[in-house]
Amino acid sequence: MVNRSDRLTRLYGAIADPTRRAMLDALRAGPRTVTELGSPFGITMAAVGKHITTLEAAGLIRTAKRGRVRTCTAVPAGLDEAEEWIRRQRDFWNARLDALTAHLEGES
Repeated sequence: MVNRSDRLTRLYGAIADPTRRAMLDALRAGPRTVTELGSPFGITMAAVGKHITTLEAAGLIRTAKRGRVRTCTAVPAGLDEAEEWIRRQRDFWNARLDALTAHLEGES
């Protein structure tokens, strides 16, 4: 069983790379083949495959193979856990800053 922290580490690691983010951007328009995803970058198919594997392991895409063609599809729910983590951090810091503002205004 993968714990939550490991999933977040994998997710943030996947989106840390600009090539993978660009691949995710391309998938917003719909499914793409591995070749289509890799073509703008001028990298080897082996490198494209590694990027795809990383994105899939992070739960951001899924792949399906039909014959010799592998197609990638975005999995938007793959970002849900990161979005929740960011929301909790934002709520915490907003509450802290609100408390600080109230304290400082009370001293004036």
